[in-house]
Amino acid sequence: MPLYRDEAVVLRTHKLGEADRIITLLTRQHGRVRAVAKGVRRTTSRWGSRLEPFNHVDLQLAEGRSLDVVTQAETLDPFHARLGLDYDRYTAGTVMLETAERLVTEEKEPAVQQFLLLVGGLRAMAGAEHPAKQVLDSYLLRSLAVAGYAPSFDHCVQCGVEGPHRFFNPSAGGVLCSSDKLPGSATPAGETVVLLGALLVGDWPVVHAAEPRHLREASNLVSAYLAWHLERGLRSMAYVER
Repeated sequence: MPLYRDEAVVLRTHKLGEADRIITLLTRQHGRVRAVAKGVRRTTSRWGSRLEPFNHVDLQLAEGRSLDVVTQAETLDPFHARLGLDYDRYTAGTVMLETAERLVTEEKEPAVQQFLLLVGGLRAMAGAEHPAKQVLDSYLLRSLAVAGYAPSFDHCVQCGVEGPHRFFNPSAGGVLCSSDKLPGSATPAGETVVLLGALLVGDWPVVHAAEPRHLREASNLVSAYLAWHLERGLRSMAYVER
């Protein structure tokens, strides 16, 4: 079988047979890949701890007809060990992994930007420089933007008129002016709209200065925007306090 090497983040695992696992990966060059890791559930396995969800790894894989096979694995960054010590960061990180898997829909299609965004998001989550919920909201907005669903927070998405605007609608793709508002649109505070823009671009001084009520409102709008574009909710989101 032909061999190839790539960096990857482990998104998900499930058992196969008595000792193996199927590993779902987001790789740097090959996009989403599903591979068999043979023998990793044995206590003598050298790879068991390396191929856990969250971990950033360097892999050698052999191409297979339906599933590739992991032949070598080296840890680049053990995010699993660092996130596993904090419930909020672990659960928020789980949402990041599920989001990445849902947004990269085609196997073996390169998704370099999504890969780099996920590695950066996990590094920020593990580094604990910013609150877990704000790291998650920033990652969700950016990953949606990379996937082609970039929200607008400063111009009306219908007519293009520059804001600030009072109305927000996930189905429209962002803020709306009073002339173009749609039924059922949310009416967030002006400070919340500014905060959403800061989360999208990573303006952390603005995020850190935000009041708790605006942070909560922003999180709810990010969740609604994500759910609309994914067409169904994330199972892991139920464990994150919003």
